[in-house]
Amino acid sequence: MNSSVLVVEDDQALREALTASLNISGYQTMTADCAESALGLLTHNALPDMVVTDIQMGDMSGIDLLKNLRKQNKKLPVILMTAYGEVRDAVEAMRLGACDYLQKPFEACKLTNLIEKYLPEKRVSEIVIEDPASKAVFNYAERIASTDSSVLLSGPSGAGKEVMAQYIHQHSERRSQPFVAINCAAIPENMLEATLFGYEKGAFTGAHQSNVGKFEQAQKGTLLLDEISEMDLALQAKILRVIQEKEVERLGGKKMIKLDVRIIATTNRDLKSEVASKNFREDLFYRLNVFPVRCLPLCERPKDIIPLTEKLLAQNEFVQSRGGLQLSAEAKAKLIAYSWPGNVRELDNLVQRIAVLANDKVVQADELQFEQAHVVGTDSSGSAINKAVDGQLGSDLQHHEFLLIIEALEKFNGKKKDVAEGLGVSPRTLRYKLAKMRELGYEIPGEGVVS
Repeated sequence: MNSSVLVVEDDQALREALTASLNISGYQTMTADCAESALGLLTHNALPDMVVTDIQMGDMSGIDLLKNLRKQNKKLPVILMTAYGEVRDAVEAMRLGACDYLQKPFEACKLTNLIEKYLPEKRVSEIVIEDPASKAVFNYAERIASTDSSVLLSGPSGAGKEVMAQYIHQHSERRSQPFVAINCAAIPENMLEATLFGYEKGAFTGAHQSNVGKFEQAQKGTLLLDEISEMDLALQAKILRVIQEKEVERLGGKKMIKLDVRIIATTNRDLKSEVASKNFREDLFYRLNVFPVRCLPLCERPKDIIPLTEKLLAQNEFVQSRGGLQLSAEAKAKLIAYSWPGNVRELDNLVQRIAVLANDKVVQADELQFEQAHVVGTDSSGSAINKAVDGQLGSDLQHHEFLLIIEALEKFNGKKKDVAEGLGVSPRTLRYKLAKMRELGYEIPGEGVVS
């Protein structure tokens, strides 16, 4: 699961720019336009992994926000920003426990570098591995960790592919070197190449200074190419060359930079089918698929469900403030019986709801509010198809949108290019929507059809 950052900034344009930069770098973000809103947000949500806040805001300053945060959590990393750069503010911020201090204006890379420096390390030793099926997968992962060969992690969204990637890195000889992750599906196509390879000053409009790419950032360590199946074919060819030649050239650069990087890639698709459909390069597939690892969906490792739920509850700040929560026998049975289409990510969301909505110390079965209820519907021809419909907390608009996509897939016999044109969206947007539908348990008509 990607690290989360709360951005607190009263300037809307700057707030949106910071959020976009952090999203491109693979972070999940929350935003608030003032310190008061930030405190209200944190009251009803799990704490983020880090807070980035302006100092000079309305009635409550960033220093005041820092003081309040320290009352709730002594270890939460906080970075402060100011346009004034007054020494006394910096001294006061550090005295109160701020990690660091940035003077505006600053390049986005300076902020991301500080975040990477101060983010708490994810402790792979705390991974829940109770089910025999999970133990077999992690035993295999530990054995292959000692090599430098590429690894391809497959499995549905939320099944823990990034956690597995970190586990492999932490059990390798590269463990003391950087682990760098990039979500290939979250970055616009016109920015992904520059983000991966880096660029020199003046390489394109807006390139005001040179910037290293993810490959260089991962030097001597591990680079995780998350959801690589969403990458454009032309960029796949460039990635293949970098992996084969073990060197990279920045955009606008004139020299090759030697690389010593281990590649781990993830996908929530059947890449062999994608190769057959000409959506993924066969040569890149075989370059990545040296050690294939299938990360199991939660429904295939039922003995992990209760220990994982109990661990997430124990780690939840709101649950801790209530003195802890326990699961009733009926609640445990209901958790095990559920199909978990959203896997661990869905379980984490459920735990956050339990933390707030549970009435007593013991959580009852009727207090478990799942995101989707699975029903069997019919398509326009009367054939049965499985559809995930939104439950109490779902979105009718999103469900309607997904049904329109299903209808278009049936109309165009699963040909994605025709579907995208028919819906008036880009092929990349359609791929993103289909990935979300798979994550929520929708059955995609025409899967495997050549587009």
